[in-house]
Amino acid sequence: MRFVDTIEKKADGNALTKEEIQEMIDGYVKGDIPDYQMSSMCMAILQKGMTPQETADLTMAMMHSGDVVDLSDLPGVKLDKHSTGGVGDTTTLVVAPLVAACGGTVAKMSGRGLGHTGGTLDKLESIPGTSIEQSMDRFKEIVKENGVAVIGQTGNLVPADKKLYALRDVTATVRSIPLIASSIMSKKLASGADAIVLDVKTGTGAFMRTKEEAFTLAKLMVSIGTLVGRKVRALVTDMNQPLGMAVGNALEVREAVELLSGKIAETDPLYEVCMLLGENMMMLAGLAENEAEAQKKLKQAIADGSGLKRLQKMIALQGGDSSYLTFENMEKLVAVKQHIEVKADSDGYVSSMDAEKIGTAAQLLGAGRAKKEDTIDPAVGLVMRVRCGYAVKKGSSLCTLYVNDDTYLKDAEELLHEAIEITPEKGEIKPMIYGTVTEKDI
Repeated sequence: MRFVDTIEKKADGNALTKEEIQEMIDGYVKGDIPDYQMSSMCMAILQKGMTPQETADLTMAMMHSGDVVDLSDLPGVKLDKHSTGGVGDTTTLVVAPLVAACGGTVAKMSGRGLGHTGGTLDKLESIPGTSIEQSMDRFKEIVKENGVAVIGQTGNLVPADKKLYALRDVTATVRSIPLIASSIMSKKLASGADAIVLDVKTGTGAFMRTKEEAFTLAKLMVSIGTLVGRKVRALVTDMNQPLGMAVGNALEVREAVELLSGKIAETDPLYEVCMLLGENMMMLAGLAENEAEAQKKLKQAIADGSGLKRLQKMIALQGGDSSYLTFENMEKLVAVKQHIEVKADSDGYVSSMDAEKIGTAAQLLGAGRAKKEDTIDPAVGLVMRVRCGYAVKKGSSLCTLYVNDDTYLKDAEELLHEAIEITPEKGEIKPMIYGTVTEKDI
């Protein structure tokens, strides 16, 4: 069948066969199918959608378009977690070592931040000497010795996704839920994990702006994982305000160390989400029978310091100076030329936040990238002093900016005043966690 006929079949709302999808991905990666035809196919998928089976077939075709990591020689159930992107989302640096301290095997390939969202690799590289580029043999050695390692993706991992995402970015087809699901899951499956816990964000700082969209995506990704024989669970969590109080690479590392040291309250949203992610990873790996047992073990790993020790050892094994992950030296990571307070213009309550604008403000200070080739300043960013629902007085601090380069400082300050809404009456407080999707709930 000519590819134009396959495009027409999807444009008419019909399901594509596994063979048609495989031929499409193979042809596009090889260059036999031009961008203009694939653009038409992406638009047809955006408009007509895909069945769960089609999306699973697309995911597997993309997964096998390049290298597939084999982790079968590592002990136990190989665990991974993935966030769909957010602001102040430091969960990997907390959850991965905690689960490892409880007996888990966490072999994770992660990504960089772009735009208003932060990237785990950038956070790791804010610790002097840390290398996220490790050979596969060395990656496995670190996991075997420490139970956890986090590295960058290999160069030829899912080339179909790299090519397809670049096309979707310029053809207004990024928001297609089947294409988002296959993009995420193809990379997770190619990374070799047996069990995956997904954190699907929804709100002003997330790609899924509505709760309904987030649950649709979560269910689809769990369905894909189940269809191809993996254990997958998805949490739908709020991103209408930063998850942690810190937004910026070294600042978020410091906050992760504080949580692993027991310095952050159990009622804190970051603690709450980290604990739920960890609990689900533990249960999928068979390390706990239920949430209560998993939570007890995770809390013990915080109390006895074993979670923090796993993070420190991971950094050391990846060439980094783990002495920075101590309270004696941590402030060196976030040393900047000046601290500037953004203050409230009036008395009232913080009724809402625009997390995307807060993330963009940190990016303007140098904590993030507008383009992939942009350079990051690891020390800069901001620390929130308020959350939604907090009472504030005129002149009190809303957040502290950590600044080295003040070129876009005024823009960042203006954006933060726009992002944090103060009203006379206390607004509705959204829940931190909207729900969990398991293979039984699809």
